[in-house]
Amino acid sequence: MNAGNRNLGVLKTAGVVVACAFLFGFAMVPLYRVVCEHVLGIKLAPGAVDRSRVAGLVEDVNRTVRVQFVTGVNSKLPWSFTPELSGVDVHPGKLTEVWFDATNNGGDAIVGNAVPSIAPSDASAFFNKTECFCFTEQVLRAGESRRMPVRFYVDPQLPQGVRELTLSYTFYANEAATVRLSAEQHPKTGSPLPAAG
Repeated sequence: MNAGNRNLGVLKTAGVVVACAFLFGFAMVPLYRVVCEHVLGIKLAPGAVDRSRVAGLVEDVNRTVRVQFVTGVNSKLPWSFTPELSGVDVHPGKLTEVWFDATNNGGDAIVGNAVPSIAPSDASAFFNKTECFCFTEQVLRAGESRRMPVRFYVDPQLPQGVRELTLSYTFYANEAATVRLSAEQHPKTGSPLPAAG
């Protein structure tokens, strides 16, 4: 085998690896959603709660549940991401709104996705989000910040022994979407998006 054939083989292998990486990036969030919602029974979809169900809620004013907020950012994402409050005390059945802040500290526009989790896991079926930024691609230009709301309620059927829940979010870089965004903005050069003015 000559050097030209060997190089062609390396290029083909590299092409397959790159294509697989892009496919994995696109499939990661939908696969996570399927596993969580259909295998583990964890409700993740923002807005999935029926409006009539929310309207029919009865607030349990005799009970208080502490909801803590924990945030994290994957090491590949140069963002800061924090809750505006570390936690809130809520009455089951009451619709509550909280806010989270994200800032892109990098030099280019980046697309990120947040993945939520609830602890203890056996109480996750009783935590219902009516609005959430999770699983929606969030685009932040260099230096840009954004406030993002989460609206939720704790189901009054939450077992009496559970007095505290923790809602955690981890933001991940969506590399495939970031590359796609850059290509859409600069189709000829593929250069990064300019910083926010």
